[in-house]
Amino acid sequence: MSKFTYLAKNKSGEFIEGETTGNAKQDVLMWIQGNGLTVISVEEISETKVKSKRKAVKKAVTSNDLSEFCWQLATMLEGGVALIDGINTIADDIDNKYFKECLNALSEKMQQGDPFSESLELFPGIFDNLFCAMIHAGESGGSLVNALERLGEHCANKDTLGRKIKGAMAYPVFVLLFVTVILAAVVTFILPRFQDIFDTLGGELPSFTVAFLFVCDILKHNAPIFLGLMIGIWIMLKVYDKTEKGHFVISKIKLKLPLVGVILTNAFVVVFCRTLSTLLQNGVPIIESLAILSKMTNNEVIRRAIASIQKDITEGGNIAESMRKTKFFPNMCVKMVQVGEESGALPKVLDRTSQYFQRKVESLITAMTALLEPAMIVIVGAIVMVVVLALYLPIFSMGGSGNSG
Repeated sequence: MSKFTYLAKNKSGEFIEGETTGNAKQDVLMWIQGNGLTVISVEEISETKVKSKRKAVKKAVTSNDLSEFCWQLATMLEGGVALIDGINTIADDIDNKYFKECLNALSEKMQQGDPFSESLELFPGIFDNLFCAMIHAGESGGSLVNALERLGEHCANKDTLGRKIKGAMAYPVFVLLFVTVILAAVVTFILPRFQDIFDTLGGELPSFTVAFLFVCDILKHNAPIFLGLMIGIWIMLKVYDKTEKGHFVISKIKLKLPLVGVILTNAFVVVFCRTLSTLLQNGVPIIESLAILSKMTNNEVIRRAIASIQKDITEGGNIAESMRKTKFFPNMCVKMVQVGEESGALPKVLDRTSQYFQRKVESLITAMTALLEPAMIVIVGAIVMVVVLALYLPIFSMGGSGNSG
C-alpha cells in the first residue's frame, strides 16, 4: 500500500486536503470521486516525505504576483512553450509557497483534460471572475496570449493604484497613533512627576494648568471605559454593516467623506473603465462584463448603480444613458462612453478614460497628502504647545511669586 496526499473540492466550493493509502493512484481517484468530491490533485509520497512534509502557509497572492504570472506565461506561449509546461516552469520559480502549490494543482487538473479557464475556477481566492472570463474568452477566440498580456497590465495597474491609495491613507493613521502613544506616555510617566513638583512649590495653579490636569485625570482613570466604548461602537458599526440597510448607509457615507470619498469614487471609475475595456476587447458580452464588475466592489451604492445599468441595457437602453441615470459616474466618464458608443470604439475610449481618471486619482492623492502633512504638523505642534504651557506655566508663575515675596 502506498501513501497519497490529495486536494479536492466539495459541492460547497470548500477545499479539502488530506492523506490516504491505496494500491494505485487510480484507486485514490475513485475513492475521492465516490465521496462526492471533485479531484484537484493526487500525489504519491514516500515515508520520508510524510515525516518531513509541512503544509504551505496560506499567503496572499497579490496583484503584482498575478501580473508577473500573466506576463511570464504569455512570453512562454509566444515562444512556443506548451501551456502546462509554462505553468510548471513558473511554479518552480515562485517564492510564494501557497501560490506554487495552487499552480501545481492547476497543472495536474489540466493534465486530466480540463480546460485552462475551468481549472482556474477551482481557485476563486486567487483567480477572480474577471480573470476566468478573460482566459475563457482568450481560449474561445484563439487569443490566449493577448488575454494574458491584458490581464498582466490590468493587475499591474491595479497594484500600483492600490499601493498609492493605501500609502495616502496610512500617513494620517500613523501620525494619529504616534500622537496617541506620546500623550499616553505623558499622562502615565511625566505628569505624576510634575504634580509632585507643583505640590512642593505650593500656591495656586493657573486655570489653564488646572483644566489640563482635570482632563488628563479623567482620561487616566476612565481609560478602560473609553476603550470599551470605542470597541463597542466599532462592533455596533460592524453589526449594522451586516444588515442590508446598514451596509447601504455606510457605503453612502464613505463616498460622501471629504476628499476621501472623491478618491474612492474616481478609483472605482478607473477600475470600471479599465475592466470593461479589457473584457469587451476580449469578446465578453456587456451584460456578463457588468456582472463581473458588480463583484469587484463591496460598496453597495456602486453595486446598485451597476445593477441599474444592467437592467437598463437588458431593456434596450444604451450604456452612457444608463450610467447617467445612476448619478454616480462623473459627467466626463459618461460623455466619453457616449462618444465610444457612437464611434464604435468603446473599448479604446474606455481605456483612455481609465488613464485620465487614474491620473486624476494620483493628483488627488498628492493633493490630499500635501494638505495632510502641514495639518498634521500643526496638530502635533498644538498638542506639544498645550502640554508644555500647562506643565511649565505654574513653575514660572510660582517662581515669580516666590521671588517677589
